Amino acid sequence: MANFFTAPSVTAIRGRLLTFTKTPAGLGDRDSYRYLDDGLLLIRDGRIAAVGPADEVMPRLPPDTTVEHYPDGLILPGFIDTHIHFPQTQVIASYGAQLLDWLEKYTFVAEQKYADAGLAEINARFFFDELLRNGTTTAMIYGSVHPQSVEAIFAESARRGTAMIAGKAMMDRNAPVALRDTANSSYRDSKALIERWHGKSRQRYAVTPRFAITSSEAQLQAAGSLLNDYPDVYLQTHLSENLAEIAEVRRLFPGSRSYTDVYDRFGLLGPRSLFGHCLHLNEGEIQRLSESGSVAAFCPTSNLFIGSGLFDWAKLADPRRPVRLSLATDVGGGTSYSLLRTMGEAYKVLQLQCQSLPALTAFHQATRGNAEALGMEGEIGSLEVGRTADLTILDVKATPAMRHRHEACNGDLEEELFILMTMGDDRAVRATYIQGKCQHQRVEQTS
Repeated sequence: MANFFTAPSVTAIRGRLLTFTKTPAGLGDRDSYRYLDDGLLLIRDGRIAAVGPADEVMPRLPPDTTVEHYPDGLILPGFIDTHIHFPQTQVIASYGAQLLDWLEKYTFVAEQKYADAGLAEINARFFFDELLRNGTTTAMIYGSVHPQSVEAIFAESARRGTAMIAGKAMMDRNAPVALRDTANSSYRDSKALIERWHGKSRQRYAVTPRFAITSSEAQLQAAGSLLNDYPDVYLQTHLSENLAEIAEVRRLFPGSRSYTDVYDRFGLLGPRSLFGHCLHLNEGEIQRLSESGSVAAFCPTSNLFIGSGLFDWAKLADPRRPVRLSLATDVGGGTSYSLLRTMGEAYKVLQLQCQSLPALTAFHQATRGNAEALGMEGEIGSLEVGRTADLTILDVKATPAMRHRHEACNGDLEEELFILMTMGDDRAVRATYIQGKCQHQRVEQTS
């Protein structure tokens, strides 16, 4: 791959443009988005310099500007994944275990390999290729306990020009010896990574205690100290995923009122804190997450695959004490890198609870909504002047079955989006752009 910074300073991309301007109120909320059937993005130095109908923007293009045209392509902001595990690329599709056994049998075995910096670098290239192939341009990523795993993530991200959030897992107990650090070493290693990478080349750091079971009180206190010392970093961990997990947390922290209270005691809740799963919360926990502005990450394919439970979107989004929400793949417990497939599974999870997930809501969440959850809405998540030109271009006719279904669509945008989230996957991603440069182009199949 050519070095990212050889990209031309001015480019233009033409096609059908879709961007959200606010959270959809539900099915048919046309005021929540802007759609142009023939739109044009002018991109200068990696950012959107102009956006509008093609016939209005074309005359304003600098001479000799190359226009990359996708006549049938649906151009959206790049997808954003708020919970994914880099060391679990070869754990995905591991058979037949619930959470705690799954960690012991598969995850901890795989993560020990990331002590090898060379392997981490090789797998980082695969990991980023897979994200981009699925239209994901930003992700919040768990590394292994080894600092070199996070070095590999950030180095590969900087090379490609992507905006990523990542952190070294902190685990000082209840894990194999080869995966344990200490409260002091986890603080020291995280601090070094923050100072080396946070805020550099679009990279951001997340303090990452894996979950309460694998961190002592001293280590959770160290995590809180990092948040105090570096108030603009993130916090990512797991919360209330599995009933056996919750029981073990209760045993390990008998003085805490709840699983959420364990984290709260050490100052880990807040607007930059993302908690994966949040399936079995009591009312007091939901209230506290809401008050603190914390984010609950919905990971539907993982919750189904590991058998953990069903995410109650309506309960968490209750306007009387709403919790901020995001959507995520959770690879490798999750079964797909594709946020299209993740949206489809989210729809099914909510259907089982007599709730609904309109396509507008799903696509908003995967773009602008997830950007808001990360506090990055001023940089990514929408097609607005000044935003970074991280884009995904979708093809609703990507497969014969999708093309056949689309024939009955009658030009209805919401129906088209629903086809994409129900039947789509990586094959529906025609191209992915980072800062206005194409970094993935679908290989067309010849018949």
